[in-house]
Amino acid sequence: MAHFFINRPVFAWVIAIIITLSGVYLTFYVPVSEYPDIAPIKIMISAQYNGASAETVEKSVTKIIEDSLDNLEHLIYMESSSTANKATVTLTFDNSTNPNTAQVEVQNKIQLIESKLPETVRTEGVTVTRSSSSILLVAALVSTNNKYSTAELGNIVKTTIKDPIKRLSGIGDVSIFGSGYAMRIWLDPFKLKKYNLTPLDVITAIKNQNTQVSVGSLGGQPTTKEQQITVTIVAQSQLTQISDFESIILKTNTDGSFVKLANVARIEIGQETYGNNSFYNGRPASGFAVNLASGANAVSTANNVLSTLSSLAKSLPEGTKVEIPYDTTPFIRSSIKNTLETLIEAIVLVFVIMLIFLQNIRATIIPTITIPVVLMGTLATLSIAGYSINLLTMFAMVLAIGLLVDDAIVVVENVERVMREENLSPKEATKKSMSEITNAIIGIALVLSAVFLPMGFLSGSIGIIYRQFSITLISSMLLSAIVALVLTPALCASILKPANEVSENKFFHLFNKIFEKINLKYISFVSNTFKHPLKMIVVFMIICVMCLWIFKRIPSSFIPQEDKGSLMTIIQTPENATAYRTENILKKVQEYYINLPDVNSVFGVLGFSFAGSKQNHAMLFNKLKDCFTCRLTAQLIAQHAMQYFSSIRDAKIFAVLPPEINGLGNSGGFSMYLVDNKNQGQEALIQTAKTLIQTASKTGKVMSLRLQNGEAESQMKIILDQEKIGAMNVNIADVNSMLTTIFSGTYVNDFTYNNNRQPVIVQADSSWRMQPNQLGFWWVRNTNKEMVPFSSFSKIKWIKGFAKLSRFNGTTAIKIDGSAANGVSNGTAMNEIENIVSSIPGGYSIEWEGISYQEKLSGSQSLFLYMLSILVVFLCLAALYESWSIPFSVLLAIPISIFGALGAAMITNQSNDIYFKVSLLITIGLAAKNAILIVEFAKERTNKGMNVIAATLEASKLRLRPIIMTSMAFIFGTLPLTLATGASSAAQHSVGIGVIGGIILSTFVGILFVPYFFVFINQISNLIKSLIKRI
Repeated sequence: MAHFFINRPVFAWVIAIIITLSGVYLTFYVPVSEYPDIAPIKIMISAQYNGASAETVEKSVTKIIEDSLDNLEHLIYMESSSTANKATVTLTFDNSTNPNTAQVEVQNKIQLIESKLPETVRTEGVTVTRSSSSILLVAALVSTNNKYSTAELGNIVKTTIKDPIKRLSGIGDVSIFGSGYAMRIWLDPFKLKKYNLTPLDVITAIKNQNTQVSVGSLGGQPTTKEQQITVTIVAQSQLTQISDFESIILKTNTDGSFVKLANVARIEIGQETYGNNSFYNGRPASGFAVNLASGANAVSTANNVLSTLSSLAKSLPEGTKVEIPYDTTPFIRSSIKNTLETLIEAIVLVFVIMLIFLQNIRATIIPTITIPVVLMGTLATLSIAGYSINLLTMFAMVLAIGLLVDDAIVVVENVERVMREENLSPKEATKKSMSEITNAIIGIALVLSAVFLPMGFLSGSIGIIYRQFSITLISSMLLSAIVALVLTPALCASILKPANEVSENKFFHLFNKIFEKINLKYISFVSNTFKHPLKMIVVFMIICVMCLWIFKRIPSSFIPQEDKGSLMTIIQTPENATAYRTENILKKVQEYYINLPDVNSVFGVLGFSFAGSKQNHAMLFNKLKDCFTCRLTAQLIAQHAMQYFSSIRDAKIFAVLPPEINGLGNSGGFSMYLVDNKNQGQEALIQTAKTLIQTASKTGKVMSLRLQNGEAESQMKIILDQEKIGAMNVNIADVNSMLTTIFSGTYVNDFTYNNNRQPVIVQADSSWRMQPNQLGFWWVRNTNKEMVPFSSFSKIKWIKGFAKLSRFNGTTAIKIDGSAANGVSNGTAMNEIENIVSSIPGGYSIEWEGISYQEKLSGSQSLFLYMLSILVVFLCLAALYESWSIPFSVLLAIPISIFGALGAAMITNQSNDIYFKVSLLITIGLAAKNAILIVEFAKERTNKGMNVIAATLEASKLRLRPIIMTSMAFIFGTLPLTLATGASSAAQHSVGIGVIGGIILSTFVGILFVPYFFVFINQISNLIKSLIKRI
C-alpha cells in the first residue's frame, strides 16, 4: 500500500485533506461537557401528605410505594426518605437504561397502588420525575437598593422567573429558596367561638364565594330565528383584594346582620411559606436552584438558563438584579480551555524534540503534519460515535499527541537512515524503508489498540469513562498508522533531501557524537546481559515484587478532588431549634465568609440543606475568586473554615466541596447508608451511627462526618379519645381537618393578584398555636350543631420522634456523608469505615451510594481490565509473529514500565484513581511498542539466518534512536499535563505523572532488558521444540 502512495502523492494528500475537513466540519456539532453522561439514571417519586409525621408518612406512603417497585430492570439501588408531610423515593438505574422507559414503567406501577394511599396523598398527586441529585447552578435575586423584602423578591422569582426556567430543555427540577404571595387568613379561636363558627365554616365559605363561575351566553345555541346577537354572560369571579375577602359572609344572623370573615380573622397578603429566608452578601434576597435532568448536557443547559435570565432581567422591577452565586459550568469551560492549551503546548514540545533528533526541518515537518490530520480525524470519529468533547476525550488527545507521531517518526527516521547508509534517493530510500518497517507500524498500531480495546467493554459509569479514552486513543492509533502508511511515505519521497545535501551544524554534530557514544555503551551493556542471565532474572524478579508491594500501598480513589472555585456550607442547629436561632448562626457564618479576601460572594438560605428542609437547617453557597493562582485552594479555605466553626457551639457546621462529578452526589467526599439489617429500631440505629462517627473521627483518616437524619426530637402528640368523640357526636374527619388547618394551614383555592394566580391559605394566627394548652381554645361543631371544645376529648403528651426516616433497598437505614482527611484518599477513608462497621455488633452493614458506589465498583474491575488488556496484546502479537513464544519477549517489558508508573505515583502521593488506571494502560502499550521496535528487527534478521544474539545486538543498535526519540516526544508531549495549574489540574496530574514515570523507566531501563528477553525466550522456544522432536 505504501508503494502505491509513494508514486501517487496527490492521492495521499487528498485522503489527508478529506480526513481533516470532515473533522473540522463535524467538530461544530460535537457537544461540550465536563464528563460524558456518567451519572446513573435517577427516577424520583414524590408524595405530599400534609399534616402527617415522618412515622406516619413512612407507614402509610413510603412503604406502600416501595413494595410496588419490584422487578424493575437495571435497578441498582433504591433510597427513600420520609419527613413530615412528604415521602420521597429515589430509584437509581444503570446507564444502559432508557430514562423515558424507566419513568413510564415506574409511573405505571405507581398508578396500580394509588388507591392504597391516603386520600390526602391522592388529592395532592404522586409525581414521578427524572432528575439529577446534584445542583447545576443557583441564582439569587437581590434588591440592589434595599427596597424589596424577601417576600417580594420570592414572589418575583415564583411568578416571573421559575416557569420560564422550568420549561427549558434539560431542566430536571427548580427549587425556590423563598415563597410567592398568598392570601393568608389568620383565624382567632375566641372570635370563631363567639359566633359559633369553626375553621371548616371559613373554608366552606371561601370555597363558595371565591370562585369563577362559567354561566354561558345570552342567545347561545340552539336559538330562535329572531335572535340577532349573542352575548357572553359574566357572573361571579374570583376575589382580588383583601377587602373582598374581609367581606366574605360566614353567617347570617336572625336580625338580618352578617358575620363576615373580617369578624373572625386577620387577613393579609403574606407568604405562601415562611421557611426559606435568603441572604446574598448579607442583604435580603430570594433565589432558586436548578437541577439537571438525567442525560442533559450541563453546559448547554446552563447557557440556556443564563440566556433566559438575561432576557428576563428586562422585565424585572427596577432595583433588582440576578446574581449567580453557584455555577458548575465555568469550571467545565475553564477545564476544556486549559486542556486545549495543554494540547497546544504538547504539540510545540513534540515538534522541538523531533527537530533535535531528526535535525532537519523538512524531516520534522512531516510528522508534524500528521498531528492535525489525525486529531481532526479523531474528532470526526467522536462525532460519528455520538461522543462529546469533554475532559476525558481531551486528555486522551493530549496523550495521543505523543503516540500519533510515533509511526511517522519511525518512518522518517528509517528513511533518513537508509538514505545516509546506502546513499539512495529519497524515493528509493522510502520504498526500501517501508518494506522494512510496515509490519512494525501495523504491529504497534494493533498492540496499542489492543491495550485500549478492553476498556470499551466495561459496564456502568466506569465503562463510560473508559470508553471515552478507548474510542479516542484507538481511533488516533489507527488513523496514525493509516497516515504513516499513506501520507508519510509520500511526503518523505517528495520533501526529504538526499543525505549528501543535508549539512550538519555544530549543535547537531555534538548531539550525534554524544548519542553515538551512548549507543555504543548501550550495546556494550546489552552484550554483557547475555553473559549474566541470572543477574538479569534476579533484578527482574525484584522489580515485579516491588510492583506488587507499591501497588498495595498506593491509596485508591475514584476521581481526584478538583478546585472548582466554589464550596458549600451546611448548618444544623439542635433539633427543635427555631428559625430565629438558626438565622443567627447563618449570619455569623455568612459574616465570616464575607470578610475572607478569597471569597467573591455568599448566598445563604435558611430552612434548606441536603439533610432536609426544617427550621434548624441552613446552607450557604460560596463563590470563590476566579483566579486559581492568586488565592487559597477551595480545600484549604474549607479546612480553615471548619477550624473557625468549631468554636460555634450551638450548631454543627460543615464546609464541603462540590461533587467531583455532577449527578453522583450533592457534595464531594463519600456517601453511605448504615443499614439496620435486624430491624433493631431507629434509636439504636442512630446510636450506632454516632458510635461509628466518633470511632472514625479518632482515626484521623476521615473528617466532616455528618448524619443526614437528625436525632430523636421532642414532639407533641395529640391523643384523641375516640369514645368521647363518638359520645359527643363529633365527626372525627372534622377533627382531623381542623388540626391540619390550625397547625399546618389548609390550601382552599386561588385568587388573582397582579395578574397572577396565588393561593388562599387558612391557618390559626401565630399567637394561637404557640403553646400546647392553646389547643383547648378551639371548638368543633358536632352533628347536633353544638360547639364542643377540643379539651373535652383530647390531651397532650410529649414524646420523642424523628423528623426524617430513611430506608435503603427497603430496609431501615441512616445516611452518613463525610470526607477523607487532608492527605488521605477517599478509598483509604472508605476502607477504614468498613473496618469499623465490621467490628460493630448487631447486624449492621454499609451500603455505598453515589460516587462512592462507583468507586467500589471501579476497584473490583481494574485488575480484570489489566489482565484482559495484556491477554489481548499477547493474542495480537501471537497472530502478528505467528508465534506463541515471541510475544513473551514483548510482554516481559511491561512490569518495568508499571514499576516506573507506580513509583512516580508513590513519590508524588498520587492516588490509584480512574486517571491513574488509564495511565497504567497507556504505559503497558508504550512499553510493548518499544519492545516491538527491537523484537521486529531482530526477528527479521534471525529469519534471514543471522545468529540470534548478533541479530538482537544489531536490532538494538538500529532501533535505539527511534525508541529514544519517540519516547522523548511522548514524555515531553505529556509534560504539560504534569505541570498544569488551574481547572482540572488534579486530573491532568493523575494522568501525566503515571505515564511519564512509566515511560521513563520503560525507555531507559526496559530497553536494557528487552534484548535479553528476546534471546532468552528464543532459547527456551528452541529447547522446547527440540524436546518435542525427541518425543
